[in-house]
Amino acid sequence: MKPFDYINDINYGKNHVINNSDNPELAEKLYVPFITNKTLSYFIDCIGLVNEVNIRPNMQKKPQFDFLINTIRQKKRFTKWIKKVDDDKLNVIMSHYGYSYEKAKQVSNFFDEDKIKKIDRKNFEGGLNDRKYDRSKAN
Repeated sequence: MKPFDYINDINYGKNHVINNSDNPELAEKLYVPFITNKTLSYFIDCIGLVNEVNIRPNMQKKPQFDFLINTIRQKKRFTKWIKKVDDDKLNVIMSHYGYSYEKAKQVSNFFDEDKIKKIDRKNFEGGLNDRKYDRSKAN
């Protein structure tokens, strides 16, 4: 079973894939609460119920699944996961100074476009795809 099989069952299947599987113990073991909660938290009608589960971190997997499948209304819900945007400016700072992503984000306000271009030119080693800072975005 895949994590999204459980999510689909909670959203609109309502077949209770853990109880109705050939091996319920294995199906319960494969259930990943983090992915389920993250996916359901994107929807306004589910966020309160997901929060109820999140404030009980020691809750076992099967009771959590039972709670969600029995309280969330049947509806087809689809969304794209929010992903971190790759920032060329931060990549240049991280590679030049050896900073982590968070540290580069903190100091990025101290660098203007000209300073970033100079750092990028200084670190340029050649090749078509070696540039970290995309000049088309800067102009």
